[in-house]
Amino acid sequence: MQKFVLLLSTFLLFTACKNKSESPQSLEKNASEKKMIEVNYAQGFEIEDQGNLKIITLKNPWPGTDKTFKYALIEKNTTLQNPEDYDAVVEIPVKRIVVTSTTHIPSLEMLNELITLVGFPNLDYISSEKTREKISKGTIKELGKNEDINTEILIDLNPDAVIGFAVDGNNSAFATLQKTGIPVLYNSDWTETSPLGKAEWIKFFGLLFNKQEEADSIFKNIETEYLSAKKIAFEAKERPTVISGAMYKDVWYMPQGNSWGAQFIADANGDYLWKDSEGTGSLSLNLESVLEKGTDAAFWIGPGQFTSLPELKNSSAAYAQFKAYKIGNVYSNSLKKGATGGVIYYELAPNRPDLVLKDLIKILHPELLPEYKLFFFNKLK
Repeated sequence: MQKFVLLLSTFLLFTACKNKSESPQSLEKNASEKKMIEVNYAQGFEIEDQGNLKIITLKNPWPGTDKTFKYALIEKNTTLQNPEDYDAVVEIPVKRIVVTSTTHIPSLEMLNELITLVGFPNLDYISSEKTREKISKGTIKELGKNEDINTEILIDLNPDAVIGFAVDGNNSAFATLQKTGIPVLYNSDWTETSPLGKAEWIKFFGLLFNKQEEADSIFKNIETEYLSAKKIAFEAKERPTVISGAMYKDVWYMPQGNSWGAQFIADANGDYLWKDSEGTGSLSLNLESVLEKGTDAAFWIGPGQFTSLPELKNSSAAYAQFKAYKIGNVYSNSLKKGATGGVIYYELAPNRPDLVLKDLIKILHPELLPEYKLFFFNKLK
């Protein structure tokens, strides 16, 4: 997520659908026929199908909480008998939407629903050329900063739903929206640690647009490509060692062993030297410990925001002591940017883990994908 800038927030609301051409009895009948929609990798949400009522249960809105949210998605001309039981009620398909993370943009594009996007905070972070074209035409409004959304503009846009995210459950902007009756739904794709788990959140968006089958099909293609690439990776005869991250104010940050980034390296058949560390976030290490363990690593993946080998060395002469630096095996995912500086990897990678994995296989085992060209990563020069 664009450089820890995802400081968002909380609350939720419930609103009752006002269309009453369908009787309460019909919804009760559907309730007796409820079934769970398949979600195989994502841990953060479940979907219950009751026909013209879909229920999303959000289980992990932000780290360290056991709070859950329930969202009711109802089709037009139906009446929900118990709206007070839900944190938000949305009539689908959604025609006007506001999203708040760049990771939401690819799902809208893949579902051909970009036309519904009417507002976004921090427009400069968006990298997609398709979305930037709409921004240039003025059809997507700037909503300020994530931590301080312009609620006046947002309310004037009158979206059918706002898709937010939270880091701790305290967001005054969302509370303001609640009072106006605009539904706010949390999307916690960023808390997933499985690459395919993040990508499976397209099913969340598929429900909002009544495109469940399309979302399932898109995800199955990504899943197939990912698992096929992983199988190819384990045909390699060697498993090269890998380090990651870089220093910020004398602290070296790198992925913990159960994190998204570490999982990619493992699935690419790489030996991440900190794979046994516990946790899903970032390790905070001193330079000495990284040098002791990682000096001889064959590859260095993701060296922060550094764009060249000389820049690395100028920042700290210690970087030049690593074997990966000496032999030129340092690869960055932050060089490819959109027209206004947004990093493409942060926006698209969670939705396309198959491309990330193929990149890493190409880096670690180039002989296995001879025709493949790197999509997200660049070799530092």
